[in-house]
Amino acid sequence: MSRQSAWAAACRVGVCCAALAMAGMPAAARAAGRAAADAPSGYHLVRTIPIPGDGFWDYMAFDPVSRHLFVSHATHVVVVDPASGRIVGDIPDTPGVHGIVFAHEFNRGFITAGQASKLVIFDLETLKVVGSAPTDKDCDGVVYDPVSKRVFTMNGDSHSSTVVDAKTGKVVGTIALGGGPEFPAADGKGHVYVNLETTSEELEIDAHTLKILHRWPMAPGKSPSGLAMDQAHRLLFAGCRNRMMAIINADTGKVVATPAIGPGVDACRFDPGTQDAFASNGGDGTLTVIHEDSPTSFHIVENVKTELGARTMALDPSTHEIFLATAKLERIAHPKPHTRPFRMVPGTFHILVYAK
Repeated sequence: MSRQSAWAAACRVGVCCAALAMAGMPAAARAAGRAAADAPSGYHLVRTIPIPGDGFWDYMAFDPVSRHLFVSHATHVVVVDPASGRIVGDIPDTPGVHGIVFAHEFNRGFITAGQASKLVIFDLETLKVVGSAPTDKDCDGVVYDPVSKRVFTMNGDSHSSTVVDAKTGKVVGTIALGGGPEFPAADGKGHVYVNLETTSEELEIDAHTLKILHRWPMAPGKSPSGLAMDQAHRLLFAGCRNRMMAIINADTGKVVATPAIGPGVDACRFDPGTQDAFASNGGDGTLTVIHEDSPTSFHIVENVKTELGARTMALDPSTHEIFLATAKLERIAHPKPHTRPFRMVPGTFHILVYAK
């Protein structure tokens, strides 16, 4: 989510110190890094990847097939090999870029370009744009449902979802959601879930009929943003801006736990290999790590220090690495209403890589 007012609300809370990579550090600093690795979660900063150019960012996506990281960057998507830190590609003409998803059976990727109200379609091998589909205004979050073979864009200002056939690139329907959507998730069984930020609800959508099956209140969670899913145990992890993660039973809609997280959350991820859920909190520069002990029991492992503004992330499920995007930010003394209270220092955009 990158609308100005939400960013402003998230970033007014707290500041943090930038973490330092261990490579090339003096002995004392390396010792501190080893201590971080021995922390409860084991997550610590292992490297930083600079990304050239200015402009703000939103979501990232890790492709486990190519092992590339796709990074939204204002008007284009930067493709990075996170193992080497090299930039291996660039997808242009995606103004107001938000989310990226993949449909490997069709060799297609999809990018929401919110300012252009379109879903950009690209070839996964060449990274060349091969088409687009129109969406409602402010397309933001996006998910690919592998059962129906459809892409669902979540259109924030329009309170709707545009549904696109992944094979043909054609729009097959539009769903009125009854509130402003944030991030969606698919369960692999033909259902799509989405957070409604403006009404603090969780929706369950039938990906075939495009009907809303359930509309569940998320209380005490308010203003949800990021969403992740444990498909095996049928749990949804919704990062809420009142500093809690609402953990929801995907079959009943019951909120089963609300562990505390940091301010300014904008993304959540779940790692099935470690049974850890994550919330990236840009307001205070932390990564909350929550362990799923059982489908009804959870505990906070650690709040790992990251950097101010690191509110979105991606996950490599094979190495368990976490990728966060941010830049050096300077506070604006008197920001205009509904604008960001920080400015980005030119030339400082970068990716933080955390590992155990």
